Amino acid sequence: MFKSALRPVITALALALPLAAVAGGYSDVAAVPAKASPLAAKSLLNGLARAGERIVAVGQRGHIVLSDDGGKSWRQASVPVSSDLVAVSFPSAKQGWAVGHDGVVLHSADAGATWTVQLDGRRAGQLMLAHYSRLAESSALGSGEQIDRLLDDVKRIGGQGAENPFLDVWFSDERNGFIVGAFNLIFRTADGGKSWEPWFDRTDNPNRLHLYALRGIGSDVYAVGEQGLVLKLDAQASRFRALESPYKGTYFGVTGNDDKVLVFGLRGNAYRSADGGRSWVKVDSGIQDGLTGAAAFGPRGLLMVSQSGQVLVSKDAGEHFSPLKLTQAAPASAVLALGSDTVVIAGARGVRAEALR
Repeated sequence: MFKSALRPVITALALALPLAAVAGGYSDVAAVPAKASPLAAKSLLNGLARAGERIVAVGQRGHIVLSDDGGKSWRQASVPVSSDLVAVSFPSAKQGWAVGHDGVVLHSADAGATWTVQLDGRRAGQLMLAHYSRLAESSALGSGEQIDRLLDDVKRIGGQGAENPFLDVWFSDERNGFIVGAFNLIFRTADGGKSWEPWFDRTDNPNRLHLYALRGIGSDVYAVGEQGLVLKLDAQASRFRALESPYKGTYFGVTGNDDKVLVFGLRGNAYRSADGGRSWVKVDSGIQDGLTGAAAFGPRGLLMVSQSGQVLVSKDAGEHFSPLKLTQAAPASAVLALGSDTVVIAGARGVRAEALR
């Protein structure tokens, strides 16, 4: 089950079909611009980011909405695809990236006002096939059963093209970033997305489990996914290595403050590490619903949101959480802190701001 499948508006059919009905026929949604809609800010929104003082939210049908007044009002951005978008990252005030279904990767150079396509599922599949074919021909991958299986997996998953979504994106700066997704899809860029290098062979993920999220925490980078998968980047080896996980269910996200790391997912499960992932302590979330999004704020503040709309707040780097009193609760996908007094929540009923009290 993909991360976005948790939201009631997105069905299993949307995961499999990159086509949408247009004027009585069908069109590739990755090639059809998002329609302007007065309800864009009230529809399903899955990801949030800050672009300087601006808030950027991304969601279904290619909707991207922007707020320059702390979430009081929203306007729609110009987006060249109608694919459902899942996540967004702005490493600086101007430069940002968004990813989603049909393998789309979008880039903005103007704080989210306009977007261009840098990658889609078909091109991503072609990149994988070409990259690993070259490595196999040069014997750079070596030989043996593991290599044969890797190449078979590349052909199968790469050949599926637009069927597989990207589920998260994270950039450390305007040049260096990662995108991850279904079936161990992972690409890296070192030039702001002008080119993308497949890292399919650089994860300790032999079962090709879905990668739902990745984040830089302190000086490290972590990725999480299905069946308790927790990976940590070994920068020297250019490889994501598996950590011992305390939970065998799915993780939907990872966040943290400095060297304190928090992973979270199904049934309210959350675990915290203060030693780089060598050991984990279970965090009492107080809820049984899936934890779907999180954000850090200040030196020790953390937020988490749930599938059913709860917002949890920690002021001690994730050791303890308490529920936030809300004016209204709705299924949540993502959360963002605006200073120390306001949170922005995105989900099935759009995006709204709440007082952090």
